Amino acid sequence: MKRGFFTIMSAQFFSSLADNALFVGAVQLLRSSGAPEWQQAALVPMFALFYVVLAPFVGAFADSRPKGQVMLISNTIKIVGCLMMLFGTHPLMAYAIVGLGAAAYSPAKYGILTELLPASQLVKANGWIEGLTIASIILGVLLGGQLVGHSVSTALLSVDFPIFTTSIDTAPEAAISVLIFVYLLAAWFNSRIPHTGVAMRKMEVNLISDFLSCNSRLWRDRLGQISLATTTLFWGVSGNLRFIVLAWASAALGYSVTQASSLVGIVAIGTAVGAVVASMRMKLENATRVMPLGIAMGLLVILLNFITDVWLAAPFLILLGGLGGFLVVPMNALLQHRGHNLMGAGRSIAVQNFNEQACILLLGGFYSLSTGLGLSPFGAITAFGVVVAGFMWLIQRWHAHNCIHHKAVVDHLLSIARNDTSHG
Repeated sequence: MKRGFFTIMSAQFFSSLADNALFVGAVQLLRSSGAPEWQQAALVPMFALFYVVLAPFVGAFADSRPKGQVMLISNTIKIVGCLMMLFGTHPLMAYAIVGLGAAAYSPAKYGILTELLPASQLVKANGWIEGLTIASIILGVLLGGQLVGHSVSTALLSVDFPIFTTSIDTAPEAAISVLIFVYLLAAWFNSRIPHTGVAMRKMEVNLISDFLSCNSRLWRDRLGQISLATTTLFWGVSGNLRFIVLAWASAALGYSVTQASSLVGIVAIGTAVGAVVASMRMKLENATRVMPLGIAMGLLVILLNFITDVWLAAPFLILLGGLGGFLVVPMNALLQHRGHNLMGAGRSIAVQNFNEQACILLLGGFYSLSTGLGLSPFGAITAFGVVVAGFMWLIQRWHAHNCIHHKAVVDHLLSIARNDTSHG
């Protein structure tokens, strides 16, 4: 791997670390203010909102300038969101602004991989970036849980500044103030990312039309559509699983946010292991063989309702995460490869983000609506798992239909070739 790759990894790690710790802080901020359950569940879709709304613009923006610069601007937006949350803006609105920064960040962080590395190293690079992202999720959720916990928050709130006084009076506010410095560290790494030498692409006059064309092109490609559908569903599940585990741990085990955050970390450990194993054992041409794991993920989410013991929950959550990690790495690499060839790195990642975050938005909205209508956490989790398994089964059938159609076309062309040969 080139030297610049590890600078990118460091920037991604600290930015993602702060994102995930901030999620826990925002949940605790809402709980401590007496906000209803549906508002806490709505944090996930609100984070995804700008991924969907700004998808036509962020990919073209990422391709129009050096991607290290784009990542630096995006981290600055995340810091603004933190400050808004810290000084009285409703957590849902402030967290949406952090999501705006993340939406601009993502096409640059993934797109730079295809600029820096050859196609033969993309699966390995994705294993690295997904594994490190998962590590940042584990440590970020644990960090957030500890920062809002009694012992650490008490120590933070006891710090006295001799020159001026702050309005930071609660555990979540103290946690958010610490996370601003983590984002600043990520921004420093962003400033050290080298220019890849790839020519910048001029932003189109009609970005929406350009984006819709790219989106349509990827969905029409027979490999692109299957890898896009699979990764879209995976991230829809993964994005909402953080809150689902928190809600399940509260209902089934009576855990606080600090205690439940460790279980979210356990899921992430499993995902990291699955991602690393996939990066070592899977090849790009065999990526579609992992699709049945998506059905298994949906079924395992339902089985979560029957677990009431933490010693059984831990290996179960590792298995759930491991299936997801093994699923997403080869499918993500396949999608990046097809997208890069069809339209360019930044635009393809923006299309991918649009679809994946739209799925997070829809599944998160579905879960939030379920709880808002009075469904218990167990009932909402069951409905969520059924939807996931059902859609993954449909995607698998779709791929099988594509293979049959492709084989029929090939057989027809071969028969024509044989007939031409015999007549000659």
